[in-house]
Formats: sequence, C-alpha cells, structure tokens
Amino acid sequence: MTQNPTPPLDPLTALQSVPIFSEVHDDTLNGLVSAAEVKELVRGDVLFNEGDEPNSLHIVLSGRIAIVMTSEVDDRESVVALMDSGDLFGELGLLDSGARSATARAIEPTSILEIRYDDVRKIFDEQPDLVWAAARMLAQRLRTMDEALSDSVFLDVTGRTAKRIIELSEGEDEFTIPVTQEELAGMVGASRERVNKAISSFVRLGWLEQHDRNYRILQRNELSIRAR
Repeated sequence: MTQNPTPPLDPLTALQSVPIFSEVHDDTLNGLVSAAEVKELVRGDVLFNEGDEPNSLHIVLSGRIAIVMTSEVDDRESVVALMDSGDLFGELGLLDSGARSATARAIEPTSILEIRYDDVRKIFDEQPDLVWAAARMLAQRLRTMDEALSDSVFLDVTGRTAKRIIELSEGEDEFTIPVTQEELAGMVGASRERVNKAISSFVRLGWLEQHDRNYRILQRNELSIRAR
C-alpha cells in the first residue's frame, strides 16, 4: 500500500518551516525566494557530489533526497540520511566554507529550493541572532549522527534493520519503502544479503509482510523490541 504523497510546499512556506528562517520577516523571506531557484530532479539525479565546492543550501519542496557517503576503499555507499519535504540540507559550507561532506541524490521525482549562501549571509548580517538557530540545527544533526554511531556499535544487523523499517514506516502499518534494497542496506550499514536475511526472519516470525517495496507491519511491538 503506497502512502498518500505529501503536497509540495510552496517556497515561502518551506522557508518559514525551517528553524533558522522562522523568525525572519516575510518581506525578507519573499526577497530570498525571489533570488532562489527551484530545481526539478528525477530519480538518480545528483544535486551535488561529495568533495564539491559548496555555494548554496537546499530545502526539499517535494520528494526525497538521499544523503550518501562513499567508501574510499571499495566504493560502497552508505545512506546516512533521507531528506523529506520541508527538510533543509547542505548548510555546513555556509558556516565553514568546507567541501561537501556527502553526495545528495534524488531517490524519486523531487523538487528542491536552492538558496545561495551569499543571500543567506546577508540576512545573518542583519539578524546575527539567527546564527544561534543555525548552531542549534547543527547540534541536532550531531545528536542524530551520535545515535547512528551508537546503533552501529550496540545493535547487530537485524536490530538496525528493524529500526530502519520502523523509521521508514513513519507510523503507518502499511507503507512503501522509498529506497531500493541496495539503498536500504546502505542505511543499515550492511550487505544487501544480510539485510534481506533479517527481513526474511521478520516475515518468518510473523512480524512483517513484504512484497517488493511494499511492507505491512503485523507486530510493531516485537519489531520495536528487536530494534533496541
């Protein structure tokens, strides 16, 4: 069963929903929207690559973006985050001017609002307190990364798979996972074969039904316990 798609956000609403812009006057935000660019992506389109020189941040208006890191040893990919409607990403370079730390790739038809760093910095110059909002957002990102690191240390592959399935369900018992099996394996941090084996065990136990990307959670409590 496919979840109902979320209606696309209009650019102004998207900006207002992001914490670092929530206290900016609408007149200023309208100016930012006018200077921004909306980009339409299809599945597989790369918005930017790991190592690129950054000059803009992005907000998802509709669709999903996978944030991907690649191993220098064997080119394996790890999906470190999924950016959904209303999510902001690509902001690190705004603060340190460093290279992109990951690749951003569309995993379905996606609309993106691209905002130049220079335009954001002008607003920060006018409202310096907004830097604290940016710092809080980065702190939340760090907490999320800490949780992912903790999962990799304390949860086995089966536990991590259970946790990712619960996260991707977004509270629904019937849902369609928006990523391929290979991408799901990248999110779990394991091989596709081991993730498929974990899913098969959930099906065998009667906790889950699965047909291609369509899932139905039958025993959410059991799955949640396994994810701890």
